[in-house]
Amino acid sequence: MWRQDDRSAPLAGVGTAEPAKVSEDGSIGHSSNLVGVPMRFLTGVGFNDAPVPLHIAGVREMNPSLFEMLGQARDLAEAGEAFACYMTALFGIDAEQRVRGRDGRRRFRSSYLDLIKGWGFDSNGAEGAVLKGWVESRFGLFPTFHKEPIRRIASPVWTVYVEQKMSSRFHNNAIFVQLDLLYEFCQWALTHFAATGSTHITLYRGVNGFDEHQVVERLDKRHCIIRLNNLTSFTSDRGVADCFGDTILTVRVPVAKVLFFNKLLAAHPLKGEGEYLVIGGDYRVTASYF
Repeated sequence: MWRQDDRSAPLAGVGTAEPAKVSEDGSIGHSSNLVGVPMRFLTGVGFNDAPVPLHIAGVREMNPSLFEMLGQARDLAEAGEAFACYMTALFGIDAEQRVRGRDGRRRFRSSYLDLIKGWGFDSNGAEGAVLKGWVESRFGLFPTFHKEPIRRIASPVWTVYVEQKMSSRFHNNAIFVQLDLLYEFCQWALTHFAATGSTHITLYRGVNGFDEHQVVERLDKRHCIIRLNNLTSFTSDRGVADCFGDTILTVRVPVAKVLFFNKLLAAHPLKGEGEYLVIGGDYRVTASYF
């Protein structure tokens, strides 16, 4: 363990780290996406330094009644209740609306809440793969880590990711459409209540190494550019981040790249850790140790 006054230690040994390359040409995403922003800009530090609002094509236009309901909310709690009621009515995801199979047993329809719960237990599990697959589908970003680093398509680890993200267990109830609505509601809530007038939120992540987050460029002893996985957990509480690793990554995250945050809904599995789910790409990071 290095001393607290050794300012070079957080990034020691990572200056020559190999950047993540998923495709053979080194690209980290598809050539297009559903948010209308060029991929090279969306995935780079340029977007994160000077972000623009993002919207998934057609979601707000096809759900005007939801946003009419949200417009009547007096605070975030009322907005969250309106969103939960809308999702329950549209997708039938509460306990009273289970699907009865041919064997007579009743089964839950897949739900965005199930994915969030699964992510909380293991971001590299099947639920995590579905969430990463949604990011890939809508934002065009390939995951760079799922159980282990993903260096290229057609590798064994990529195959595992694809098998899990396509599991019929989670794709029986328009799950990507549910996540589209979750993202758009999150953006609405941040704009109207949780981060009004802000373009960025300062968040923290504790790590013990850089296997999951590839160092693209080392700027100095405490600053670097890191390629985050296409979906990554952060916390708004630095003390919580300290529980997850010796090195604390501090990042200014664009509001437009937040999929979910801990106060968005009244009841969900990620309440205790002040957690945020953040869309990835290349970020400027400050690394420190306490």
